Amino acid sequence: MNIHHLELFYFVAKHGGIAAAVRNIPYGIQQPAVSGQIAKLEESLGTKLFQRRPFALSPAGMELFEFIKPFFDNVEIVGEKLRQNRSPQLRIAAPSIVLHDYIPELLQKLRTKFPEFRLYLHEAARAEAERLLLARDIDLAITFARAEELWKRDKIEETLISFPRTDPIHASFQRGLEHLGVEWFCGIEVNSARLIERYVASGYGIGLAVAVPGFRPAQEVRVLQLPDFPPVVVGASWSGKLSNISKQLLTELETEAQVQVRRMKSGARG
Repeated sequence: MNIHHLELFYFVAKHGGIAAAVRNIPYGIQQPAVSGQIAKLEESLGTKLFQRRPFALSPAGMELFEFIKPFFDNVEIVGEKLRQNRSPQLRIAAPSIVLHDYIPELLQKLRTKFPEFRLYLHEAARAEAERLLLARDIDLAITFARAEELWKRDKIEETLISFPRTDPIHASFQRGLEHLGVEWFCGIEVNSARLIERYVASGYGIGLAVAVPGFRPAQEVRVLQLPDFPPVVVGASWSGKLSNISKQLLTELETEAQVQVRRMKSGARG
């Protein structure tokens, strides 16, 4: 018997049908593929394992399910136990500015409690980070969750240099312009704050960026401050149960956020 066929049958029997199984199998597979694999399993066994409509296991299907159920019920538990016994892994997706300016220092702090861990970093905007999270290709997605940028000019002739239209900062900026009755669409789309700064410094237009704590623009760039704008909110998201190392990173992120808030308030008073 093919072990993959048995795994698919386990999900079908557990969830009461092929359609329900497809919704619960932890990897992408289409309903026709499951049906075909189950048919091959039944062919190799020479018997029907269940009735399709309404769903009901046959006596042979019940016997097989009872035999394989303990293994597949516990395979994830065993896998998690084995993973805990080896070096933990940490997979993060975040915008380039977060990966460059904050993550390296936080990782140094993380190593005091987790001296050895395997690190995987993905530079990704919010949509891509969420896709990676749903696919369970990462443990944490750190994203810009909100930005309401407003430009106070009715007519802007300069080229707007910004992140792609799907980026939440860009989208929020356009909503702010719409609220003011101003149209100003992006002329140059790039994927990093450094590219925005480079094109602005080269005289190609006005760039849309976020002044994170410690932001220091290039000498050739003139900053147009917007003091009344709300701050950008950075959030982290995850799927399922967090590992200990992921929990520790969240603790470090929260501590760093509090440090930055105090630094900003101190700078405002000064």
